[in-house]
Amino acid sequence: ARDLQAMRSAGLVNAQALAAAVSAVRPGVTTADVNAAAVEVLRQHGAGMAFLGYPGPYPYPAATCISVNDELVHGIPGPRRLQAGDIVSIDCGSVVDGFVGDSAITVGVGEIAEEAQRLLEVTCAALFAGIERMRVGNRTGDVSAAIQSVVERAGFNVVREYTGHGVGRAMHEDPQVPNYGQAGTGPTLKIGMVIAIEPMINAGRADVRSLDDGWTVVTSDGGLSAHFEHTVAVTEDGPRILTLE
Repeated sequence: ARDLQAMRSAGLVNAQALAAAVSAVRPGVTTADVNAAAVEVLRQHGAGMAFLGYPGPYPYPAATCISVNDELVHGIPGPRRLQAGDIVSIDCGSVVDGFVGDSAITVGVGEIAEEAQRLLEVTCAALFAGIERMRVGNRTGDVSAAIQSVVERAGFNVVREYTGHGVGRAMHEDPQVPNYGQAGTGPTLKIGMVIAIEPMINAGRADVRSLDDGWTVVTSDGGLSAHFEHTVAVTEDGPRILTLE
């Protein structure tokens, strides 16, 4: 219970940092500006930055991942200016008392196209369909299948290469929870398990590729992509979202 409360503290800080980043989104601001808004909140709370320095092709250089339009995940904040009609995914990770909070959201910049809005709504709905299956005795495949069903029923595609994951003292722990799969399969969900559920959904084809910066992942066909995520605990009373304000 003490560990779970620490994770809730990390999740709450992360939610506030993500909210600050979203508030900074408007036409003309840079992705670095959006990152800075999140950093300010993390620093105010004395929280660590789970993404900063994360190992990869080289240590990740920012506190958030900010991915625009056809960028799926791991977009590096920088001088790119947001334009009206863009969609922007913001992924943030915080560390409080040694525990990690991890969440993401995709928002529109000003007025966006109807199909882009539908992509955001479906991806968010898929996230909450997966969360609803985070109950004692269910299996990870039940979560995966619920996400996939919502997405494919809407005519969109689930990215296969990236998954949800356990989270605790480290940002990526077992088990992996794909956003597609078969109900009744995978590890059994038990009280105290905490998993970051994060559907990553493409409007076009499911396949993706990495850019030369070594981090940014984009859709292969240039279509839009959306990403929503919450850190969720399995409790005797059902799923508990730790990254809601």
